[in-house]
Amino acid sequence: MLDTLEEVTRSGTRITATLDALTDLEMRAPTMLAGWTRGHVITHLSHGVDAYRRLLAGARTGMEPAPRADAEALARAVREGADRPAAELVADLRSRLAYLAEDVTSMPAERWDTLVTALAGWRHPAWYTLHRCWRELETHHVDLNVGYRTTDWPSTYVTWALDDTIAALAALDFPVARVEALDLGRSWTLSPTGPDITGSGHALLGWLSGRVLDPPLTSDLPLPVPPDWPLPPAPGWR
Repeated sequence: MLDTLEEVTRSGTRITATLDALTDLEMRAPTMLAGWTRGHVITHLSHGVDAYRRLLAGARTGMEPAPRADAEALARAVREGADRPAAELVADLRSRLAYLAEDVTSMPAERWDTLVTALAGWRHPAWYTLHRCWRELETHHVDLNVGYRTTDWPSTYVTWALDDTIAALAALDFPVARVEALDLGRSWTLSPTGPDITGSGHALLGWLSGRVLDPPLTSDLPLPVPPDWPLPPAPGWR
């Protein structure tokens, strides 16, 4: 888990360093997410980190640490926190990520395989929580529209996220026969029918995540429209 924590820490350091340079006015600028300013995105990230900490606490103790906020309450918290000063928004995210790192390093090794339940209802081992946080930091860094692009994603993240996403798509019978990431030297077989798609790992993940609408990919058939992302992991845990 410490290797994944290092990746999460690096992602958090990158995004908070970017945000440190923004003014209060720039925090109110629109993002790639309809209706959300940068303040909304950062507040959402901060509450997401708290949700991951809550899952880890449940895995550590075997008990629900506190009543879980529902989607409506979380949406309200994001709205109410979005207009805070830039320095406060960034300090909040940075401190919550630091607390998450403390939780990870203190987690007993035997508790990492404990199943926890995401707000959406699907279950996964506690260790997968770190991957979810990593994915959220990298994805929303792009969403902030501050110059960080899908091409800036670390190859370690792209490789993991493609493995995870394509496994989920294969379980959903997504109509793609084969995907090849030329720069990563990786390929995946999904379905007996559909296009064969090749390109860089960054372009593939940008397309599958909905962050690149006209990706530089090669395909022998029209590209299908990917489902909403991210997807529950497959084959999943019961």
